[in-house]
Amino acid sequence: MEILTLVTLFVIGAYILRSREQRQRIALLGSHLGRYQIERLMETLTEGYLRCLGEDDADRRQQIWSLLDSTEEKLSGQFDSFAAAFARVDAADARVSKLPLAIPFAHKLFPAATFDLREALVIHARGISEVMRNEAGRTPKAKAFTMSAELFLMQHTCHWFCKSKTVASARMLARHKTSYEQLLEAVSPATRRAYGTLIGR
Repeated sequence: MEILTLVTLFVIGAYILRSREQRQRIALLGSHLGRYQIERLMETLTEGYLRCLGEDDADRRQQIWSLLDSTEEKLSGQFDSFAAAFARVDAADARVSKLPLAIPFAHKLFPAATFDLREALVIHARGISEVMRNEAGRTPKAKAFTMSAELFLMQHTCHWFCKSKTVASARMLARHKTSYEQLLEAVSPATRRAYGTLIGR
């Protein structure tokens, strides 16, 4: 009975510590993201892509693509600024555990099993910018597909930082019907290589 009590207390204590740590991470990320309109611009883009792909009139479709180009440029600029600002966060506060489940202080207990969110955000900023400039010459449809993947992978990384990889992947699947593996396959080759190297994939 004493063992059961100790186990219960341990589980409760771990839950409290994990919840507090996650609140701190959410607050840290939110304090930086709150200065920008990144989430609103992402929503505008994803809705615009769907609207454009469903538009039958070619002229109207081209008008929408042009408006979305402007939104992409604005989002890319804001994300560059966000990544640069977050780069000033203390290294210890930017570590992300690669463990599938959230364990209190995992980034300190298992430092080898972590990656730096600051570096990940730089990779995402570079990927978003590359797709926005469209140096690869993608068709509008292919560009929209790749940009969506870049944005969703970035979103996954932020959720991973705040919660865990498992929770981030579950949210992505529930919200966008897309698995983490599908995202990695859909982003630009440069992003896939850099991200894979960072997380040790």
